[in-house]
This record gives sequence, structure tokens and C-alpha cells, in this order.
Amino acid sequence: MSPDEEYTAYVTGRLSWLRKIAYPLCQDWHRADDLVQTAITRLYVKWRQARAADDLDAYVRVMLIRVFLAEQRGGWFSRVRLTSAISHQVPVESGDRDLAMDVNRALAAVPPRQRATLVLRFHCDLSVEQTAQALGCSTGTVKSQTSDGLATLRSMLDTPKSRLAPTEDR
Repeated sequence: MSPDEEYTAYVTGRLSWLRKIAYPLCQDWHRADDLVQTAITRLYVKWRQARAADDLDAYVRVMLIRVFLAEQRGGWFSRVRLTSAISHQVPVESGDRDLAMDVNRALAAVPPRQRATLVLRFHCDLSVEQTAQALGCSTGTVKSQTSDGLATLRSMLDTPKSRLAPTEDR
């Protein structure tokens, strides 16, 4: 199999997984698709190096997180806000749909680096050490970002529903 065929097979098989990681980071399916597209484009450029990685999924997940964090720092996100008339919420397989929507809205209020930490720790189920490696920081930073992010989530979820209501400028 050629390197291009290997790349295509990998991306085809992991595209849905990447989108499921990107959505909690940015809270918008269109933006999640943009993050994934940027990450897989960078992956293509580095494919020969990436396919030799011990854990290709971890390598790509780090690329995706770094694309998200770079976008937050870069200013594009602060200048351009994409909105959609149609809600693109993730269907909840079981459980309380209202609670899931509240958690998604509260997660959107968490600062980007803390949000990335929470997504890696709880959505991707990574350890503190794995999260630190993915973010390129110390385990202490991961612990403090997790603590601060959870505190923000708790405060948002403990507030009246009006604070969690979607607004036009989010």
C-alpha cells in the first residue's frame, strides 16, 4: 500500500473520531470540521513522520488540540463568528438531554486551554501524564487547569438557567 493510500485509509477511518474530539472544544460542528480539516492537512504534510509514531491516534489528537489552541491565540476566532440558524447539537444516546445541553453551554464558557484540558482528560479519557504530553506542559499545569476548568463548569451549572441560555454573540 502506498503512503497516500495509507493516509487516506487512516483519515477515512478516524474522521468521525476526530470530529467528536473537535466539537467539545469549539461547540460548533462547522468549526469542528474546520479544525479537523486543518489537522488532517498538517497530518498529510507530515505523514511519513507520523505513521512511524508509536501511537498514531495520540499524535493526531495532539495535532488537533494544537490547531485549536493556535486558533484561539491567533485572533481569527475573535474576528469571525460563524452562526447557524440550525442547531447542530450532538444527539444524546441516553440520559438527560437538557443536562447535556447545559453542560455543552457551560463548557463553551470555559477558557480554551482549560477546555482543551477537560476534553482530553474526560472526553478522551487521558491520564494527567498523557494530557500533559499532549499539551506540552507539566502535570502540575494539567492538574491546575483541570481544577480551574471544573470550577468554572460547576459555577456555570450552579447559576440560574438564564446564564446558560444561548445568545447571539456566543
